[in-house]
Amino acid sequence: MRERAPRRAPRTLCALAAAALAATACGAQGGGGGSPAGSGDGELHVFAAASLTDVFTALAEEFEGDRPGAEVVLNFAGSSELAAQINSGAPADVFAAADTATMRQVVEGEGLDAGWASGSGGAAVFATNTLRIAVPPDNPGGVEDFADLAGDGVSVALCAEEVPCGAATATAMEAAGVAVTPDTYERDVRAVLTKVELGEVDAGLVYATDVASAGDRVTGIDFPEADEAVNEYPIGVLAGTADAGLASDWVELVLSGTGERVLAEAGFGTP
Repeated sequence: MRERAPRRAPRTLCALAAAALAATACGAQGGGGGSPAGSGDGELHVFAAASLTDVFTALAEEFEGDRPGAEVVLNFAGSSELAAQINSGAPADVFAAADTATMRQVVEGEGLDAGWASGSGGAAVFATNTLRIAVPPDNPGGVEDFADLAGDGVSVALCAEEVPCGAATATAMEAAGVAVTPDTYERDVRAVLTKVELGEVDAGLVYATDVASAGDRVTGIDFPEADEAVNEYPIGVLAGTADAGLASDWVELVLSGTGERVLAEAGFGTP
């Protein structure tokens, strides 16, 4: 298992109408139904939201342990950045986004041939995530609730508006009736978390799973408006995959009891 930036290469990928995505994403609980068994050999390119870094890294080790000939190449970034890479022709077998809206950017990509990989069953929602405020352990900004993020002298990091955690932040701000002007917009949620861990800002809006992954390096603060901005995570096999069976095996692992356990331990919710 390794991580690397994707190569730029032409590839036939997946396009699917939004209605079809909604139909498949709302209730699919098992991946790869009807797919051929994976060969067990070769590289599997998995593009996944940055907030899935810990979970997918752990699952990749298990996946490769069961398939000695397989190598999982993980590409983590903001979901919108990954969608742009895929739509530009980057080689990807599986895409897991941090919200369904970003998945639609791939499945509706202009000029791409229609269809998920044969038998993949489209996209399935496999997890949910909720925003939390992250502050350094000594909480230098004295942040106690969402409104404090707009306080004078409080430095804040937020996700860029085009990525799922940024969209969720905008929803939370609307629900709270509070406009937060950040000191920095970051490319993905892990970059926001890093700003807080290093003490470069007084607070950041990240996911509950990111607070959990940071341990005692940050303190997490719940706020009620987060319930209005819960993100659903869809996953699917792209039509351009070189091995639909192997890619479907990965999706099946994520959707399996093992995947559910690892996700729950990391703080993800169930759809």
